[in-house]
Amino acid sequence: MHLAKIHVSLYMLNDNEISSLIQLLDDPDDGVYQHVEERLLAEGVTVIGSLEEAWERSFDTLLQSRIENLIHKIQFEQVHRELELWLVSGAFDLLQGLIIVNKYQYPDLDEQTIINQVDEIKRDAWLEMMYNMNAVEKVRLLNNVFYNMHGFKGNTKNYHDPQNSYIGKVLETRKGNPILLASLYSIVAQRLDIPIYGVNLPRHFILAYLDENIKSGEEEILFYINAFNRGQIFGRHDVLSFLKQLNLPHHKEFFVPCDNKAIISRVLRNLLAAYHQAGNLEKANEMERLLTLFNE
Repeated sequence: MHLAKIHVSLYMLNDNEISSLIQLLDDPDDGVYQHVEERLLAEGVTVIGSLEEAWERSFDTLLQSRIENLIHKIQFEQVHRELELWLVSGAFDLLQGLIIVNKYQYPDLDEQTIINQVDEIKRDAWLEMMYNMNAVEKVRLLNNVFYNMHGFKGNTKNYHDPQNSYIGKVLETRKGNPILLASLYSIVAQRLDIPIYGVNLPRHFILAYLDENIKSGEEEILFYINAFNRGQIFGRHDVLSFLKQLNLPHHKEFFVPCDNKAIISRVLRNLLAAYHQAGNLEKANEMERLLTLFNE
């Protein structure tokens, strides 16, 4: 079949037109296939249901493979758009940023499920909290809820596993890398009005507990927290020692809270490194494309 025989303009397709296009996905003519793929990509997520039905009905491995690739491309473009919108809108909601990244690997997971799981952790901590608790007491309470009641821990056995960077999987397995555990910890803390924020320390993402009475400068930090090591509390001198061991300069950004954009960017860089290490260049390239949004 030649391209001239495909009479489809750029209006929204109806069900019959979508079905007709899907039937052409196994066309041996590469020109036809590319045109059909482009048109279905333009329709976006609305055609995924029809594509999945066609995959189930087919016994043609070429068609099934092309449908799988097309669905992935559509879902990736959706993640790209959502992440771009999150950035343009100010990147205020860290949990939403993590949910968008999660959709890359788990597009069918209901985001409300993730929100409900986070709310459950927050509720368990809120029930134990007392008004007159000091900062250390609040952290001890959070640690008890986070690590003892809910069983979160660092995934030391498979540290570089990309699953450690997807919040849905971390909530399911209760295992994660430093940045995902720290992000989840800080999200719960902030929902309880506890001023705990992420610090973009090289090689190891940590948390800072801020002095609620001071709102600017490095002096506002009361202490640091290692979410990967069951909420261990430590001081500025420990951060200095860590940087000295790595032979790194004492830049201010290694000691003070970072913004949500920096956190999601680091999550994506972790995924990029994990996919490179696993030899999955296709996913690594897609992570690189998502990371370009942070340079715009």
